[in-house]
Amino acid sequence: MAESMKGLKRTHRCTEVSSKNVGETVTVMGWVQKSRNKGGIIFVDLRDRSGILQVIFEEANVGAEGFAKAEKLRSEFVAAITGTVSKREGAVNENLATGDIEIIAKDIRILSESETPPFPIEENSKTKEELRLKYRYLDLRRPDLQSNLIMRSRVATLTRAFLADEGFIEIETPTLCKSTPEGARDYLVPSRVHPGSFYALPQSPQIYKQLLMCSGYDRYFQVARCYRDEDLRADRQPEFTQIDMELSFVDVDDVIDVNERLLAKLFKEIIGVDVALPIQRMTYREAMERFGSDKPDLRFGMELQDITDIVKDCEFGVFKGAVDAGGSVRGINAKGQGAMPRKKIDALVDFVKGYGAKGLAYIALGEDGTVKSSFAKFMKDEEMDAIIKAMEGEAGDLLLFAADKTKLVYDVLGALRLEIAENLGLLDKNEYKFVWITEFPLLEWNEDLNRYQAMHHPFTMPMEEDLPYIDTDPGKVRAKAYDIVLNGTELGGGSVRIHQNDVQEKMFEALGFSKETAYNQFGFLLNAFKYGVPPHAGLAYGLDRLIMLMAKEDSIRDVIAFPKVKDASCLMSEAPNVVDPKQLEELGVAVALETAMP
Repeated sequence: MAESMKGLKRTHRCTEVSSKNVGETVTVMGWVQKSRNKGGIIFVDLRDRSGILQVIFEEANVGAEGFAKAEKLRSEFVAAITGTVSKREGAVNENLATGDIEIIAKDIRILSESETPPFPIEENSKTKEELRLKYRYLDLRRPDLQSNLIMRSRVATLTRAFLADEGFIEIETPTLCKSTPEGARDYLVPSRVHPGSFYALPQSPQIYKQLLMCSGYDRYFQVARCYRDEDLRADRQPEFTQIDMELSFVDVDDVIDVNERLLAKLFKEIIGVDVALPIQRMTYREAMERFGSDKPDLRFGMELQDITDIVKDCEFGVFKGAVDAGGSVRGINAKGQGAMPRKKIDALVDFVKGYGAKGLAYIALGEDGTVKSSFAKFMKDEEMDAIIKAMEGEAGDLLLFAADKTKLVYDVLGALRLEIAENLGLLDKNEYKFVWITEFPLLEWNEDLNRYQAMHHPFTMPMEEDLPYIDTDPGKVRAKAYDIVLNGTELGGGSVRIHQNDVQEKMFEALGFSKETAYNQFGFLLNAFKYGVPPHAGLAYGLDRLIMLMAKEDSIRDVIAFPKVKDASCLMSEAPNVVDPKQLEELGVAVALETAMP
């Protein structure tokens, strides 16, 4: 039978008790991690969110009734225990914060009993994630997950304090918004009061925070919930949290300065890591050419090398064909991997095919001076020598090449260098390599829409010196945009915003928007800009990704209390689900189910 807490008050969390409390009477409460009955003496490990504390039950101290209760204790029972803090008589447990003390129980109340859990509540669980997510309320009892969520809370609290000291005002923006066509798909919410009309859940507070700058609030921030109806990956969820900010009367350097100091404070105070300031900056073009990615992982080398000029006239059709079609040939040097078995090279070929490559060409340089290559027979000796020299190839190296449209080559080699680094154990989670990526293209061509679209969003400011190209060569225009990248993961991004009407109209023209279309979608922002708008800029972090890296986890699911799985469903609550037909009727919504073709 579960007992009441009447008249009982917890004095300490489990690990708040220390050797300083020896001789004191304390009351602790929590879950039974494990219980060991040694005949006449029962050892219980009691767990709460702070950690584990050992409790000793002997009939002489706790009485016959109390000892009988202790004998009933099983894993995940909830108990309140009063006793005296004592130095451990046995060996000290170095793995526990409370390993040098124990509680000699005087009284026990069983507050709640538990069925046998479907999996052990322990750190670094080997239980399948699907089962753990189904019973997430049990999974969240695990110390490693609790540590992650406590870290998340500390980061949010410290961020709020830092930004408040920097003159930012925390303002909440709506979560029922107007749908906009650019970017990922919106989650739509039907309106009962306006039949046939829909709200959208915000993908970001972008327009509202710009309006707040128009309203004179100068520096805004928000820990904002956002939603995107897109396919999931390890670092994506349909609902996520941003640390969002916007500043007036600033340019790129001002935004970067305040955010570098924020990151340095978070990493120092939360995980004891010193972030060297200023953080390195790299243009988008340099990042793509050197690493094949706009979010480069700088913890290892293996940089891309361009050998297009060397092979443009060679007899190897794959290389020559790519160059003739306006593409390029580039490679990476996997140092010391010249003896990689053919089976593993074939696995890398299969890997890059997933990124659209038709294959990989390679040169394996043996320690004994031998050269094995998939394309040597098509090359002159001097061409091979020039390639090896350009790749800084040495005995024992493996040189890998991709040839195609340059964007595809970047994607393939950017992913390949990460795959090889992962296989070779080069990705040290204890190392934190930050980099700002700047000068992104303002626009990118969308083959499906047959028009340019904004790489970030339609309100991003072009670099002033590139404005003349917006009519004649829109793809050449660089943006005043910046991303902060850590260990190959984009932590956040932002830009200077357009505040001049003529520039904004040019931007909409480049995107193929008529003035009418622009006003239909963004009229309330454009109208606000008629009444005096300050130059402004902003940035937003993915809080989930930030905590994932700080906690050295591989997935953001491990730093979110109740995450979704890959199909955007919740295994615990079984959301999404069907609703009562009366609710749909009230909303004027009909569900059309697909029927199989006869």
